[in-house]
Amino acid sequence: MNASELRRLLLAKEITSVEIVTAALERIAAVNPSVNAICTLSERALDDARAADERLARGEPVGLLHGLPVGIKDVTPTAGLRTMYGSPLYAEHVPAEDALVVRRLKEAGAVVVGKTNTPEFAAGGNTYNEVFGRTHNPWNLERSAGGSSGGSAAALATGMVALADGTDLGGSLRIPSSFCGVVGLRPSPGLVPIHPSDQVWDTLDVAGPMARTVDDVALMLQAIAGPSPFSPYYQPIAGRDFVAAAGAGIGRGRRIAYAPDVAGIGVDEAIERRCREAAFALAQTGAVVEEVELDLAFARPAFLALRGLWMVAHHHHHLDRLERMGENVGGNVRRGLATTTEELGAAERARGRLWHRLRELFERYDQLLTPCMVIPPFPVEESYPRTVAGRVMETYVDWIAPTFVLSLSGLPVASVPVGLDAEGLPVGIQVAGGPQGEEGVLALARVIQEAYPIGSPPI
Repeated sequence: MNASELRRLLLAKEITSVEIVTAALERIAAVNPSVNAICTLSERALDDARAADERLARGEPVGLLHGLPVGIKDVTPTAGLRTMYGSPLYAEHVPAEDALVVRRLKEAGAVVVGKTNTPEFAAGGNTYNEVFGRTHNPWNLERSAGGSSGGSAAALATGMVALADGTDLGGSLRIPSSFCGVVGLRPSPGLVPIHPSDQVWDTLDVAGPMARTVDDVALMLQAIAGPSPFSPYYQPIAGRDFVAAAGAGIGRGRRIAYAPDVAGIGVDEAIERRCREAAFALAQTGAVVEEVELDLAFARPAFLALRGLWMVAHHHHHLDRLERMGENVGGNVRRGLATTTEELGAAERARGRLWHRLRELFERYDQLLTPCMVIPPFPVEESYPRTVAGRVMETYVDWIAPTFVLSLSGLPVASVPVGLDAEGLPVGIQVAGGPQGEEGVLALARVIQEAYPIGSPPI
C-alpha cells in the first residue's frame, strides 16, 4: 500500500503502526539480501511504532506521517543510528543529533526503520561503496538502481519503506527514481533546508521526498518543507498545500513544452519515444503540448566547474585524507582543486544564461517535460555507462547531463514513471516547473503517473 492509503487506515484505526512497521521489517528481511537497499536497521523502529499507536489511542494530535515507516539516506545524520556516508572514514559513526529533515519527519510522526545505501559521500550515479557494496535494481538484479539515492529508490520500489528521503546535486534523487520506477521531487533550493551543513549558501544540493506515488511525495513534502533559522535560503510556505495541489488535476488549457534532448548528449530511441508519447497524450486532457527546441548543452561545463567547487568545499575538512577516499570521491575533489577561477567565472555566467533561457520558457509554458534518464539501467558492476545512443561520453558524468543541467536552474523538477521498456525496465520523465512551481509539477506528475501505472517489480 502507498503511504497515503496506510495513513487513512491508521487514522481510522483499521491497522496499527506496529503492524505496518512489522510488515516493513519482514519485507526487508526477505528482499534486502538480494537488493541491498537498507544498510543499517533501526533497533528502535518497533518501539517507536508502539509509541505512535499509544498516542493515537489516547486521542492525542498526530502528524501528517503518523506511524509510517521511512528510510533515511546514509548521508543524512540520524541521532543514535549509524550514519557512515558510505565511507570507511566514518566506520561505526553514530551522530548525536538528527538532521533537520529527519527531525521534521519524526515530528510528523514517521518511524525511521533504517538507513538506505548510497555511494561514498553520495558521489556517483550508481549506488556502490566499499563498506556496504552495490544496490541492485529490483526490476532486474543485474542492473544498476542508479544513484546516489539508489538505496532509497530500491527500498521504495520493493515495499521496504513507505517513504524515503533523498538528496539531489546533479540528479541523485531523480536518477534512481527513474531507474527504479518510483517518484522523486527535487524541490527549489531552500524549500527543504539542509542542516547540519557547512555550506549554508549552497544552491546546488537539495533534500527532497521520494515515494511510490505522487500523492505520497506531496504528503512528505508538506511535512518537511518550510524555512529554518539554520538556513539563509528559504521559499515561502504559508498557504501552500502540496497535497491538495497534487490532486487538483491540470485542467484544460495547461501549456506544456516537450524537449527531447535538453543536454545535447543523445537519447535512447525507445526511451525518447516512450516519453514523447506520454507527453503528447496529455492533449487528451485538454492540455496544449508543443515540442520546443531547448539546447542547454552550453551549461554542461558550467555544472562540472561548480560541482568541482562544491566537492572541494564539502570535503575541505578531508583534504588531508584524500588517499583514504574512494577513487570516485577522491577524483572529484582533485578535479575540483584543479578548477580555475576563470572556469568558475565562466560557469556563473553560463548559469545565469541558463536561468534566463528557462525564465523565458516558463513565461510561455506552465511545465516542461523531458526524458530523465536517456539510457536504460546499465549493468550494476559498471560505475557509469560509456556511451549514450552510440555516442561516447566526454566525461564520466555526462550521461546524467539531462538532470544536472536542470539542477543549475534552481527550479523544481520531478521524475515520474511513464511505463516500462521492452526489457521490462522503468522509464522516467522529468517534470520541471517555474519558480516556486512545486504545486504545478506535482499536479502534472500525478496525471502522468495515473495514466501509466507500472505495477511492482518482479522481485
